[in-house]
Amino acid sequence: MTKRISSLSLLLLGLLGGCSEQGDKTSSTATAPPAFIESFNVGENVFVRSLAIEPAADRLWVGTSVGVVEVGLSTSEMHNTFTRRDGLANEYVFAIGIDSDGYKWFGTNAGGMSRYRAGDWKVFFPLHGLADYWIYAFAQQGEHLWVGTWAGASKLNLKTLEFTNYVKELVNEWVYGIAIDAKQQIWFGTEGGISMYNGTSWQHWTHDDGLGAANTGNLPFSGNTGLGTRTRHDLSVLADGGETYNPNYVFAVHASPDGAIWAGTWGGGVARFDGKSWRNFTVDDGLAGNIVYSIGQDPSGAMWFGTNHGLSRFDGKKWNSYTRSSGLTGDDVYAIATAPNGDVWVGTKNGVVRLGRPAKKEEVRQ
Repeated sequence: MTKRISSLSLLLLGLLGGCSEQGDKTSSTATAPPAFIESFNVGENVFVRSLAIEPAADRLWVGTSVGVVEVGLSTSEMHNTFTRRDGLANEYVFAIGIDSDGYKWFGTNAGGMSRYRAGDWKVFFPLHGLADYWIYAFAQQGEHLWVGTWAGASKLNLKTLEFTNYVKELVNEWVYGIAIDAKQQIWFGTEGGISMYNGTSWQHWTHDDGLGAANTGNLPFSGNTGLGTRTRHDLSVLADGGETYNPNYVFAVHASPDGAIWAGTWGGGVARFDGKSWRNFTVDDGLAGNIVYSIGQDPSGAMWFGTNHGLSRFDGKKWNSYTRSSGLTGDDVYAIATAPNGDVWVGTKNGVVRLGRPAKKEEVRQ
């Protein structure tokens, strides 16, 4: 059975605009992991780098390498596409943030960031006080929006739109992930490790402190980094077609309600910090791949990790993994967003996949 997203052709973004039912590949009991529900193709060689869910508006926001797509969360219908001609600072969108006033924030590759709500756009560049044109993460803390860039972290006052920038305070200025924990401490994932700011002081952790697993596969160390330089570089994790290793390089950071901090590393798997020490999980434990691009957590508390070899779910005891052969649109999973109903949205090269539990027959009849 095939369902169309909408009657629009999606030519603007080169999207294919269809979704296909995958069927339930596991038990539908409450304890079973979610199964594939549907997938959306976004076009050959189009990367889905960011996803954000806006429950109040029933929307899923999809950031791709060719623009932004606004999709109905419950209907799966496409409502809008946005490019530079609409007000987007740049079509390559690496980060999406949604603040408490309903503004959507889009972080772009070399184009600064854009703010959008109800048809109104505003762009922010370094000339406005933003640290850099390359934007990779957002996190709101009260009246401030933290922004991760390739030249440090910017803190934007959402009322005055004034910036405060942090560079030398960080363990490294190339910031890819930001998370706010229950104590209102801010965690930054960078190319040189993890930094934490508690409002008055800073603390840092690197591979020497236990962040990232050992290089048991003897992979070559990657030189594709701006660590210690201001050299722009791409985000390839390969060298001569093979995987590489750089455990200080953190692609994603997540603050769990139980107080744990999770960090996705380059080649060192995913690391969990309990406040005292780091514990690392790798393919030897059940993780799909040791290069971890994205992290999410669903309402049940289960953790989701997007890796270079598929998607993994960890409930604290058991691992489940999903790959292209089992329904993903690609094995490199760059983005994860979890919905209040437990659905998990996953972004890869070429498409987006939704995992969840199909409605039971009695629920459909109601």
